Amino acid sequence: MFLSIRGICPVFPSAGGCRVFLRATAWLVFAFSSVGLFAADLPPGRSEPLRVGVSPVFPPMVFKQGPELVGVEVDMARALGAYLGRTVVLVEVPWKDQIAALNDRRTDIIMSSMSVTEARRYVLSFSQPYFVVGQMALVRREDKNKYFMGFPLALKGPIGVIPATTGEFLIQRDYPKSKRLNCKDGEAGAQALIRKKAELFFADSTLIWYLAGMHAGDGLTVAPMALSEEQLAWAVRKSDDALLASVNTFITEARQNGTFLKVFQRWTSVGN
Repeated sequence: MFLSIRGICPVFPSAGGCRVFLRATAWLVFAFSSVGLFAADLPPGRSEPLRVGVSPVFPPMVFKQGPELVGVEVDMARALGAYLGRTVVLVEVPWKDQIAALNDRRTDIIMSSMSVTEARRYVLSFSQPYFVVGQMALVRREDKNKYFMGFPLALKGPIGVIPATTGEFLIQRDYPKSKRLNCKDGEAGAQALIRKKAELFFADSTLIWYLAGMHAGDGLTVAPMALSEEQLAWAVRKSDDALLASVNTFITEARQNGTFLKVFQRWTSVGN
């Protein structure tokens, strides 16, 4: 099993702020003990740094606190590096350039809240999934009941999305006539709602619940239903079979020894 945050109404009892997000993340099913548990012998010829591509626009998965990169993906990248015996170098990459950076060998792995899609499978090799998310909508609280039973066949815009994300792809596919508002990150999407420049903002449920908690006092909340459900995984180059195998072994061991839960507890307070 892997971690799950889903957009089904009974899973998320109506409440405001961070408490709702924490209830949602109670569906985590990993058992983790310590990032420091991972320490592998240095494999021959594999002492070069592990360059991890991150786009810090997806809190609590990967974002910035001041100048520092933080979040679930950052902690897991360091745990993976310790497991492989390789120094981790976090490489900031604009989200739309992540695949190009990987295939141009500017990075070795993408660990940035990337969902598995068939289109991406053609150009990347994905690890086994470690998390399940849904595409969900952040809305103004007074509009929440409009979407209680789901989303209408025609969504009134503008609809906020982060370019080149699964959220944007789904809106393009399912609501091609709706006007879209490109937002550089989740905070920009939240501000667009507060200022009434957008009617909804779509993104991964992890980001949407985080923003709902951060902006509960600004009158923002989560629409009850998810637009989709997809798996999150890490991605390597098609040719890098050895790294992929090591990453999959790391994920399997992490599920068994407690690391994922420890990291998610740090960033979501699950079980605290």
